[in-house]
Amino acid sequence: MNKILLFILISFFLVNCSLNKNSRLWNEKEKDLNENKNLTKIFVEEKKESSELNPLIKLDLSKNQQNNKTVDNLNNFGSLKYNGSLNKIANFKFAKFNNFSQFDFEPLILKDGLIFFDKKGNILRFNDNQKIVWKKNYYSKTEKKLNPKLLFSMKDKNLIVADNIAKIFLINSISGDLIWSKKSDYPFNSQIKIYKDRFFVVDYKNILRCFYLKDGSECWNVQTEDSFTISNSKYSLIIVNDLVIFNNSVGDITAVDILSGLIKWQLPTQKSSIINETYNFNYSRLVSDGNSIYFSNNKNQFFSVDLNTGTSNWINEVSSILTPVIIGNYIFTVSEDGYLFTIQKKQGNIIRINDLYKNYDLKKRKKLKPIGFLVGQNNLYLTNSDGSLIVVKLISGNILKIEKVSRDLISKPYIYNGELFIVKNGSIVKYD
Repeated sequence: MNKILLFILISFFLVNCSLNKNSRLWNEKEKDLNENKNLTKIFVEEKKESSELNPLIKLDLSKNQQNNKTVDNLNNFGSLKYNGSLNKIANFKFAKFNNFSQFDFEPLILKDGLIFFDKKGNILRFNDNQKIVWKKNYYSKTEKKLNPKLLFSMKDKNLIVADNIAKIFLINSISGDLIWSKKSDYPFNSQIKIYKDRFFVVDYKNILRCFYLKDGSECWNVQTEDSFTISNSKYSLIIVNDLVIFNNSVGDITAVDILSGLIKWQLPTQKSSIINETYNFNYSRLVSDGNSIYFSNNKNQFFSVDLNTGTSNWINEVSSILTPVIIGNYIFTVSEDGYLFTIQKKQGNIIRINDLYKNYDLKKRKKLKPIGFLVGQNNLYLTNSDGSLIVVKLISGNILKIEKVSRDLISKPYIYNGELFIVKNGSIVKYD
């Protein structure tokens, strides 16, 4: 009898909360949704079909300046020096990961080799001959079982390491010896950026942290809006004009004074309360030309934001989580469905769209996802979820070659010193 009575009471409560038009709870939810019509896109994932636009237009890349940067605080690499012969010349081997995600693994490429890690948190320095120069591990037995994923940055001979189990290190890159080690409050999930005697990294709680290089002590930290959502994308930072600018898991872009840690401006790009509840939000890295910031997300938004004020210059409808590339007055990005977009940097006009997956049948194409791309010379190099590398002539948008790198997942491409690198599970392949 008691169970029946309890059931009746619960049913009465639910009916009144959910169906009664006079219910304050229900009406407030409706009011909240009606305040921003764009929020409907969060609940109903609208897939906007891309199509080619002016695919035969040729671009003027005569002012294309090539560089060979390894560290760029603007994330703007432009066109890198690479001839594109795609001859495999080296294979740097390491222990395979149990769970390989193409977004988690970024090698630190050096003039005479590279630095990477394995599934037990071993840090390995390779020389050009693919031999291990040193191998170090600064984790306990318990920490090794957590399969730490490492992030790297370098200044002079100092190797900065941050990971997804809340540890940071400073290591001598020549010997591999530990200089200092610190435990932080939360795991890290961002790029590491260096400015003079400091470095910056963002943790899973959307906190930007500033540390001193010499001893790992914290200069200051800035808390942005917390979220229940953990993004599949690494949070991104740029440093320009004495500002650290970064994004977080709910799409906020925040500019912070590099010395004081005071917020100069903040730009919310999404309604974070809704994202927390319902939506896994992903985005590209921030890039800058020194005047504006450019980035995109998987909600059909590509932003240009004024660096000094944080106001939007323009917003375009492109769905992409790949890092855009700026060359001259052009911005290049590849959408989630495999289309190459060419955008005028200042005006935001889309002047050309090329279908990079047109050689795939419909069934294969639905499963295919772009991983990342770079520009070498005048060619674009795009890696994909099927283990392929597509080479595109940037001037014309024509596909030059489709190279099979692996039968499994691969990383985005990396270019340094006239060579191209791609991470597979178990090795890093180098091409000349």
